[in-house]
Amino acid sequence: MRLTRHARSCSLLHGASLPGCRVSAAGGRVGGPGHHGRMTVTLTRWSDGDLGLLERMNAPEMTVHLGGPETADEVRDRHARYLRLWESDEARTYRIDVDGEPAGGIGYWAVEHDARPAWETGWSVLPEHQGRGVAGAALRALLAEIRADGRRDLLVAYPGIDNPASNALCARAGFVAQGEGTEPWRGGELTFRIWALDMAPLQPGGDLEEERFGAESLDPERWWPHYLPHWSSREATMARWKTGDRLELRIDPDTPPWAPEWDGDVRVSHLQTGQFSGPVGSSTGQHRFRDGLVVREEQPEHRLWLPHYGIIETRMSAIRHSDAMVAFWPIGFEDRPDDSGEICIAEVFGRDLDDDGGWVTVGVKAHHDPRLRDEVERIRVTGDLTQPHDYAVEWTPEHLRFFIDGRWVKTVAQRIDYPVQLMLDVFELPAAGGARGTAALPHRFRVEHVRVRTR
Repeated sequence: MRLTRHARSCSLLHGASLPGCRVSAAGGRVGGPGHHGRMTVTLTRWSDGDLGLLERMNAPEMTVHLGGPETADEVRDRHARYLRLWESDEARTYRIDVDGEPAGGIGYWAVEHDARPAWETGWSVLPEHQGRGVAGAALRALLAEIRADGRRDLLVAYPGIDNPASNALCARAGFVAQGEGTEPWRGGELTFRIWALDMAPLQPGGDLEEERFGAESLDPERWWPHYLPHWSSREATMARWKTGDRLELRIDPDTPPWAPEWDGDVRVSHLQTGQFSGPVGSSTGQHRFRDGLVVREEQPEHRLWLPHYGIIETRMSAIRHSDAMVAFWPIGFEDRPDDSGEICIAEVFGRDLDDDGGWVTVGVKAHHDPRLRDEVERIRVTGDLTQPHDYAVEWTPEHLRFFIDGRWVKTVAQRIDYPVQLMLDVFELPAAGGARGTAALPHRFRVEHVRVRTR
């Protein structure tokens, strides 16, 4: 592994991912303020008035793994460098604020990694804010800034090997470990782990299986037009749909709640590509979304379109209404109870749309898979989400990379190693005031295509 300019870049923010800094990942909202409990984490461009914060980050306990604090002159030079390099567009350093109070710094700067243009990142969080998820929320916000920057699509970090917290944060953020290195540093040596996060755009390839919904009816070899009917009935969960030039799933004024016993007044129109559940009275069934579920109607088993790795993508349009939500969720077929994880390729609530764009949730939900942990994120997307947009995941044995309109938005470094069925949904959720907004109906969820590519 060949590193270039590491010593220079490592010095930019007190080190390669700050070996002396305790960090953790939690909560946060990319592209805007991060929220963890009642804590709000924001990034602000480094300014002339932040010298005092930099002096606090130069304390002995913050630099113990970096050869100790710098001199006062070196800190002032560093502060001037932060300002100068932002102006020259070589680096961007931010102050981390927690509930409006300065809590640390984070940034990215231009380097080369294995002869490839890259950004390097590092961060520092003051002791009183450590262990609260501040660094994780700040890193997610920084990734949104790097996506918006768009000039480079590789991010690297070099935390000290004796800093398990920083290394764990890199792993949770989707970085891939690429070995170790040692370099002279402040009269000694710094031994670090090499982490790389691939933010390159989606590169489709491989064997393509595509559904464009061009026929007059749904393909029964692919689609089961019911939403989890085992918890209710086929009659109550029958999709309302139209095909032709695309798929349209619809909720009408007379669409009944799909399962009042379990899910109240929620209505849904839905397609899925598999069906597995147990006998009446059992608790065996896909998507156990709450405790106490019991099979109410026995269902035939369907093993239809069940991908296992590859690129899964759709082109679909959201609905701008406070009661509506649309989603594309591959979930475990769940013939084994643990195989129940969800790949959330896109989940869009109508209340999250505005005139400039909206928020799209992507990531992994564990449900009842003990090998997984929930790792989802709301991504801010610019543009009219009621028009068609592309949503995709690149699913490998090592990780899942999520894309919106071909651009990388998130990597989840978790392993889902079982077939999944595809789930296309439009939901009408109970209105906040209790009265159903029938004037806006029908809600129409339009899907241009669904594709699966295997390699």
